Amino acid sequence: MGLNMDEQKAVERFKTEVVEPSMTKLVILDFHAEWCGPCKAIAPMLEKVAAEYADKGVVLKKIDVDEEKFIAAQFQVQSIPTIYALFQGQPVADLTSARSESQMKQTLDQILAQLPIQPGAGDESQGGQPQQDVSQFVTMAEQVLAEGDAERAAGVFGQVVQMAPDNAAAHAGLIRALVQAGHIEQAQAALSAAETNPALATDPQIEQAKSALDLAGSKVDDGELAALKEKAGSGDMQARYDYAEAAFAAGERDIAADELLSMFEADREWNEGAAKAKLLQIFEAVGLEDPWVVATRRRLSKILFG
Repeated sequence: MGLNMDEQKAVERFKTEVVEPSMTKLVILDFHAEWCGPCKAIAPMLEKVAAEYADKGVVLKKIDVDEEKFIAAQFQVQSIPTIYALFQGQPVADLTSARSESQMKQTLDQILAQLPIQPGAGDESQGGQPQQDVSQFVTMAEQVLAEGDAERAAGVFGQVVQMAPDNAAAHAGLIRALVQAGHIEQAQAALSAAETNPALATDPQIEQAKSALDLAGSKVDDGELAALKEKAGSGDMQARYDYAEAAFAAGERDIAADELLSMFEADREWNEGAAKAKLLQIFEAVGLEDPWVVATRRRLSKILFG
């Protein structure tokens, strides 16, 4: 084909992630970049519409033009956002001009009426939402949450909860996103709703979210946080522990981790290993796959194993 190794890999990724799903579904293909303001502005609308249309056979795939320059060049992308609808590997419509939710839905309705797409293909036996579609949006929301946009993540998780009421990952993600956004009462309500469902009440992911909510309960105002910081400066281990706990609840997780790691390094056995235990609780609450957790766990391992 005359392609170098990187270009061949880009083509294979595109085939797997975009072309193959498009053989049975309508793929909304969003060309974007991290630095693109209009891309970020339209992203929540695309995610919301795609979530609502998932049971009609619509999926959303995002292509970062900086990371996939070769693919963007093949589509002759000259400005972003550029948004196409793909079916069976071929562009069937340019959706770029559909900037509002109503415009996007109207356009999708027109496209879907002309294509042989099976609504909800893949899970019709249970009459429910296709699991791969739900997983797609859960993964998307987790990525948005890891990037720090808790409000937007909560919106996507909320959509998934409506589509799949028994999906533990969606409920847990919604609770964690609300906690990170500072909406503690809403997070508590979401937890209560999840716990009323027998299928969710004892799920480990719900327990993880509950842990995040418990940690948020240590939140104090700025004055109290400053006072705790001053006390921690004396070197008293309990004061340092209290400050770390409050710092995490205030969203200062780097400060919390630095304090707890330093405490653990100074005295591993203090209060029956409370510093390490609190770190592990924080890791669970944030999510073990979160990039920040992975990096902080690496720091803890260096202390443990030298």
